[in-house]
Amino acid sequence: MRALELGSAGEVRARLNALVLAGSKRATTGLLDEYGAEAEELEFVGEALALLDDSGRPVATVEITGVEVKPFGEVTWAHAEAEGEGDASLGEWRAGHRRFWARTGAPVEDDTLLVCLTFRLAGTPRGGDENPGA
Repeated sequence: MRALELGSAGEVRARLNALVLAGSKRATTGLLDEYGAEAEELEFVGEALALLDDSGRPVATVEITGVEVKPFGEVTWAHAEAEGEGDASLGEWRAGHRRFWARTGAPVEDDTLLVCLTFRLAGTPRGGDENPGA
């Protein structure tokens, strides 16, 4: 099973993982260039991923429900809102993501290609299915 590590290590990852476990984070966005740099294949619908903490331990399993490659400037409010991070508008989401990627040394422009993933919480290490029948 492949893994999913959200955000940057530390407080950010812990907060994002908690949002997934609470059910409010159902999407994430990454840079397409990072897939090439890491020789990583895109996720696919139905794929199960282990959601990892900073120590590499699984905190949950998520199932991919959607994969889209699109320019930064074409990300929709529906996707941004599904990220569940409290942004009040698409403009706020864009500004926050521009700051995040600029801090990592990968500034984005409107034509920068992104991978937009949607997912559902499929289980936790205790084995519970968080969305039976979904």
